[in-house]
Amino acid sequence: MQIIISNSSKSPIYEQIVHQVKSLILSGELQEGEAIPSMRKLAKDLQISVITTKRAYEELEKSGFIYSIVGKGSFVAEQNLEVVREKKLKVIEEQLGAVIANSNEIGLELEELQDLMKILYEG
Repeated sequence: MQIIISNSSKSPIYEQIVHQVKSLILSGELQEGEAIPSMRKLAKDLQISVITTKRAYEELEKSGFIYSIVGKGSFVAEQNLEVVREKKLKVIEEQLGAVIANSNEIGLELEELQDLMKILYEG
């Protein structure tokens, strides 16, 4: 499991870890039941505080992406991909609602907004 921490990111380190682990799980790179590094090992590998990795693991566990067994470690939890997809779609809808509101405020036409989204989507 490779996690890359960016010191220039506006996101806290624990959020960067959470986001990357979720992405690895959702993409299938981390499989159900697969062990992930211990909090101490990840902290050592990333040269960060164990408190930071502990917070990231707690967030991942709270959101159902991992589970921990005392004395054995942390593992990838079973994912209901349809539920995860629905949650992501809800977030996208909320974000697009904000984008549309901002676009309307400055008089951006739908076609201009679609062109901008296409450019950003294609990267």
